[in-house]
Amino acid sequence: MNNRIINCIIFIFGIFLYAFAFSIFYSPYNMIIGGSTGLSIIFREWIDISPSLFVGIVSYTLIIFSFIYLGKEMTYKTIIGTILYPIFLELTSHLVVYFDTELSSMLLVSIYGGASIGIANGIMMKTGYTTGGFNVIYQILNKYLKIAIGKSILFVNIIILLLGFYVFGIANVLYSIVALFISSIITDRVILGVSRGKTFYIITAKPKDVEQIIMKKLGHSFTEIDARGGYTNEKKKMLMSVIPTREYFILKETVREIDKEAFFFLTYTYEVTKVKGI
Repeated sequence: MNNRIINCIIFIFGIFLYAFAFSIFYSPYNMIIGGSTGLSIIFREWIDISPSLFVGIVSYTLIIFSFIYLGKEMTYKTIIGTILYPIFLELTSHLVVYFDTELSSMLLVSIYGGASIGIANGIMMKTGYTTGGFNVIYQILNKYLKIAIGKSILFVNIIILLLGFYVFGIANVLYSIVALFISSIITDRVILGVSRGKTFYIITAKPKDVEQIIMKKLGHSFTEIDARGGYTNEKKKMLMSVIPTREYFILKETVREIDKEAFFFLTYTYEVTKVKGI
């Protein structure tokens, strides 16, 4: 129960930060963002409606569809966001006068805006709750038409960007794309954290020598995995070891010195959990 309350508080903070970033960086400069919020900027140019009212109408309408097509359990995770997000948009829209960024460079606007939205997105996603809105559409398309959520988001955002191009011109859209790119990177970093290690997968004709380097020189453990060549059908041993990023070049160059024909690849490692007995 305590974890649920903490997650809820963190989620509410994430909603506020998202709304604040939109009101400070996106709305004043007509920067396009994904979902109903981005669409609200476009509709503001066509009809006299505030982003908070537009998002509220869309979100409160879609929450009904969520109850009907996604069920109660899925909908409960969106109720808080659906109610609070339009309210926070309205509240933060009045704070612009106190936080006037006065940024003359649209590139800086896109960088700061993208980073702020990315942090807010990451915070909200880590809690498991959502702000509703177009997320309901994505989930319905995924459930009934088997369309991947990522593809749905991409398709909808492309349409919104094309509408933004029609209304505001190519410059705003290009800066919006920069902001979307930055926000996606920051979101991943907030969710996954910063990679402090690399996982090496090494296939070598001299596994014992490499094992000694990993254990004796670097002081790390390794796992030996049975592997088989797909083309030659030859059985080999593959070594897997998690190495701190600062020791990446040491292991790489040492393996090359031991066996110039060695094959290895590596992946970013964000978390390592030790299991007893393994």
